[in-house]
Amino acid sequence: MLLRFGVSNHLSIRDPQVLSFTASSLRDRSEGLIECTAAPNGSVVPAAVIYGANASGKTNLLDALATMRAMILRSHSRGEPGGGVSRRSFALDGNSSGAPSRFDVDFVIEGVRHHYGFEASDQAYEAEWLYAFPKSHRRTLFEREGEEYHFGRGLGGPNKTIASLTRTNSLYVSAAAQNDHEQLSKVFAYFRSIRGVREIDISGVVASMRLAEESIDRRVLGFLGRIGTGIVDFRRKETEVPDYARLFRRDLVTATNRMLKKMSDASIEIDADSDDTDVIFEFAHRGQGGEEVFFDLEMESAGTRRLLVTLGLAFRAIDEGVALYVDELDASLHTQACEAVLKLFCSPETNPKGAQLIATTHDTNLLNSPALRRDQLWFTDKDDTGATQLYPLTDIRTRKGDNFEKGYLQGRYGAVPFDDPISAFGTPR
Repeated sequence: MLLRFGVSNHLSIRDPQVLSFTASSLRDRSEGLIECTAAPNGSVVPAAVIYGANASGKTNLLDALATMRAMILRSHSRGEPGGGVSRRSFALDGNSSGAPSRFDVDFVIEGVRHHYGFEASDQAYEAEWLYAFPKSHRRTLFEREGEEYHFGRGLGGPNKTIASLTRTNSLYVSAAAQNDHEQLSKVFAYFRSIRGVREIDISGVVASMRLAEESIDRRVLGFLGRIGTGIVDFRRKETEVPDYARLFRRDLVTATNRMLKKMSDASIEIDADSDDTDVIFEFAHRGQGGEEVFFDLEMESAGTRRLLVTLGLAFRAIDEGVALYVDELDASLHTQACEAVLKLFCSPETNPKGAQLIATTHDTNLLNSPALRRDQLWFTDKDDTGATQLYPLTDIRTRKGDNFEKGYLQGRYGAVPFDDPISAFGTPR
């Protein structure tokens, strides 16, 4: 379970910014809160929805979480000796490029709160730490400064041996998991469990690759049917790839995998040796005579393709009780479809294991959704130096019955563009 995520010096985020899932003391609806004795107030919110103007840093916040996850999962197994650390620091001043980027998370494993984080320069991981809080008392599991390590009594295993195997450009948690460290493999598994959707426009090709990995959940079809897409069934077909296409694809796959390896949030890796067949998904609609008529995935709307991917990941997250992040939840979707996805996470009936959703959106209708509390609404804005500032609605004095959509559009909460771009063009001749 995710309690908070912090980041600094990443893309447009220069100063430390924190996204918190700890429920506030507000007297808003409590039905959707997730009970968590390890959280400061005893409960956490199931979703955080982030608003802000274009280029204000919403996506960069999700990118920071994806980057942290990728570094943990891949820094040891895929990093090259002496290859440095791939990061993207704040570029609008002369100091940030030389300063480390920092990522840290508070999360719960087996009922115990943990705090894990690290700092990275272009050359190496400069610091790394992990603390546990059994019975609210902090216990150091390990601390790292450069190549110097300190291990607490609560961390068993061959710690010094693994430290000797950890490169300067790999994280200790990453190296420990690769060497089957019992305790730290659980931390590694927590970050591996986090899922995400970053593509705003999901083409039929990308959707097919995702669906081939995740399969199609029958609950997704039921959801799509209830919101009026017309889909009643699907079928999966395998078709043989011609020789000329297979050779071309092999070269393309090699180049694509090389690019995906460099991308911090890449979640797809294509197997170059398994391209003799294509997997094609076709979706059935009810014909006038009652018969099922199948259409290729490319013929479905962009919103339907996106929902197929997003809902598949959402139901998987709900089944496992893990975190899911979705960039531009409202992309190509009707506002009622967006709210329906949110309600999956915000209802204890559909989310009994406490899965959590982090979503960015421009859909202001959701601000007044009865499914959301005020401590689930967040905003991003840029200051005069171009740095992203992240803050919750609870930082602003509001009342439970306020029209939050109207207040947001009127600029009361910030995070909206104030200038009229049309006026810059002057009067037409």
